[in-house]
Amino acid sequence: MAAAGIAVIAALAGCADTTRQSYTSAEAAVAVVPGFSSLRMYLDAPMLPKNVNSWTPLTTGPEKNFLVISGGGAGGAFGVGVLSSWTKKGTRPSFDMVTGVSTGALIAPFAFLGPQYDDRLVALYTSGVARSLMQLRPLPAGLLGQSMARAEPLRHMVEENVTPAMLAAIAAEHRKGRRLLVLTTNLDSQRAVVWNMGAIADSGRPDALRLFRSVLIASASIPGVYPAVMIDAEANGKPIKEMHSDGGTASQFLAVPDSLMISGAMPAKIPTGPGSHIYVIINNALIPEFAMMQDRTLSVISRAYATLVKSQTRSALQALYGFSQRTHTAFHVAAIDAVVPYDTSDPFGTDYMRAVFNLGAAEMEAGSAWKTRPMFSGPALDATQTAVARMPEPGKTE
Repeated sequence: MAAAGIAVIAALAGCADTTRQSYTSAEAAVAVVPGFSSLRMYLDAPMLPKNVNSWTPLTTGPEKNFLVISGGGAGGAFGVGVLSSWTKKGTRPSFDMVTGVSTGALIAPFAFLGPQYDDRLVALYTSGVARSLMQLRPLPAGLLGQSMARAEPLRHMVEENVTPAMLAAIAAEHRKGRRLLVLTTNLDSQRAVVWNMGAIADSGRPDALRLFRSVLIASASIPGVYPAVMIDAEANGKPIKEMHSDGGTASQFLAVPDSLMISGAMPAKIPTGPGSHIYVIINNALIPEFAMMQDRTLSVISRAYATLVKSQTRSALQALYGFSQRTHTAFHVAAIDAVVPYDTSDPFGTDYMRAVFNLGAAEMEAGSAWKTRPMFSGPALDATQTAVARMPEPGKTE
């Protein structure tokens, strides 16, 4: 199992572990972020938070549109292609709620604010700047220390693009009743944490921008590749530091809290039913992708982990589809459905990111991006792949 291989690496890394101030599971259960006590919740919480109005859309209008953006690393360029082409078609709605996980967390604030941020997203995901995010530490420090890559490039990118002006704009949209949520994984508690990013932005606190950025960085910090993010919290007045990392570790996308997913009755405040639409962008390939593998430790672990992600994402999509059918909510999913060559030694390769960007854009332009039920059986139509090959690089014209 991939988990066993990862456990071996973790055991070796334990020899280089740094000392943290200890706290207990009981303290973890009651921990809050000072000044932001009601602005996060566990995904597996047995009930909705008391301040439910701050978490559910309060917008008016005949339709409710939810955008769910998954993890997928460099595959996030696919979602950016879908969004930018959707804008050009003139049919992209203003979303009542946007959620993001991992690379989807980085996209989510821009998608939430609307088409005026498309150019920034396209530049981030297709210009080649993403390659700078991989600054590897020398061995053996990279393998036995905090992470294989340095944290500074990712933090710098977030700080450069998530500005005070963006925070103010998100706060204004939150006050209109729109919602922006991001998922991290609390590694200490092994629980997924949902952060109400709009409420954080609208808190008026001087440290809101710092927390907002830290949550985005944590959600996008691939375990082992980037160091986990320490978030200051307190439990019964005792200061503690929680270790948060990639939201995709717990769930590849954030759609519906567990308590609602299994509930037979929906609270009246949750806007589902006719007139509601859930759009899920999966920045990953869920179809089988054949490749002859090398019989080497890291190669096998990587392949097994990728297979595990596919399987878990498929299961989660099927559960969400079942939920949509029970609640009569329209279901739409777009995923990478063509085999696009990917080099694991170049995880943010510009060629790959441009290719999946073009795939998402071409499918949206052709009207074939959205499927009304989960489909994992095979690659895209040849016509779509031909369209991808013919599309120019982003920012260029033929």
